[in-house]
Amino acid sequence: MTEGASPRGPVICIVGPTASGKSALAELVALKLGSPVISVDAMQVYRGMDVGTAKTPEGERKVPLLMVDVTDVSDDYSVQRFQKDARAVVDSQLDAGLVPVLCGGTGLYLNAVIDKMEFPAGTVGDDRRSAYERMADEQGSDALYQLLLSRDPESAALIHPHNVRRVVRALEMLDEGVSYAKHHEGLSKRAPYYQARIWGLRMARERLYERIDSRVDQMFDQGLVDEVKDLIPLGLSTDRTSGQAIGYKEILEVLQGNCSFDEAREQIKRRTRHYAKRQLSWFGHDQRVKWIDLDQTSPEEAAAAIVSDALGTNSSSDMKEA
Repeated sequence: MTEGASPRGPVICIVGPTASGKSALAELVALKLGSPVISVDAMQVYRGMDVGTAKTPEGERKVPLLMVDVTDVSDDYSVQRFQKDARAVVDSQLDAGLVPVLCGGTGLYLNAVIDKMEFPAGTVGDDRRSAYERMADEQGSDALYQLLLSRDPESAALIHPHNVRRVVRALEMLDEGVSYAKHHEGLSKRAPYYQARIWGLRMARERLYERIDSRVDQMFDQGLVDEVKDLIPLGLSTDRTSGQAIGYKEILEVLQGNCSFDEAREQIKRRTRHYAKRQLSWFGHDQRVKWIDLDQTSPEEAAAAIVSDALGTNSSSDMKEA
């Protein structure tokens, strides 16, 4: 977008916690609009990470799914790269006269696309970064996270404990006198890059947790363990960003002899529930989000309302919003 120009759009964004039904709803909306779905997920970008990221199988997709399978598990794909690549996809859809439909639960990645956001650039390989990375290698990611938590609790609250790269960057920023949290505060007030209409999904917490537990069990039934084993020769490891994903990290720990499969299954369920809480908190701070209560509204009703809003027919008042 050129400086001073009005944001392009509309762009529909469907967000919410994991296992809330975002993908299915996004497909319904995209079908009605004749658009593809653009994934906004930090881990679905990796080729081969299918079962553990709940990526819709190719044969079951009702519309094209973009921004998935864009890089290898050996690559540390960053939010900066996602911003550039995803914006190119959104622009191509707008150029074609389509309404882009973004779907995902990675809040930072969504904001990086739809808002004017610049990222501080660290220096790969400097002594300070190497020291923090060595600490993570020798003492584990939890020890590194605890260091950040003790120095800057506000920033730690925004970062997943196993996202070593982001924890390292937050510590680097602290050393430079900048708080990661302060740098990212006020995201809901950030100047828009696109005219985004953001719809958030939620339901009773007990129902969401049941869906999460069921999804994890299904992942094991669908071959999560074999998927991890197949990806190890391709570069999947806990040293890489891809290997820090919930589900993959725990199975890697099993294969390294650090826990049992039953323990890993329970860890994945617990960590996914905690992640869902963080997602709800993140999107809950964004005043632009229109929340849809799926305990009161069906996906079909929600899809019809979202499409009407995008096309300016103003029938979204018929939907029961939370």
